Amino acid sequence: MRVRVLVTPKPGVLDPEGRAVHRALADLGYAAATDVRTGRVILLELATSDPDEARAQVGEMCEKLLANPVIEEYSVELV
Repeated sequence: MRVRVLVTPKPGVLDPEGRAVHRALADLGYAAATDVRTGRVILLELATSDPDEARAQVGEMCEKLLANPVIEEYSVELV
């Protein structure tokens, strides 16, 4: 089963990369972008066909390694 994890800074946590992208977009004339938050996407292939088991495993992976639960949030999508 293929799983996509999106990890982003929690609201209120400073995102310097997002600020830099926001400024660059404004400099390029894209004023419609009023806020930018950056993150990362992690694609996993799991050896299970059970969606509940996959979500549980990936949740543990995120809490232990893939995300910093103090400053980041994550979402899990089965693809």
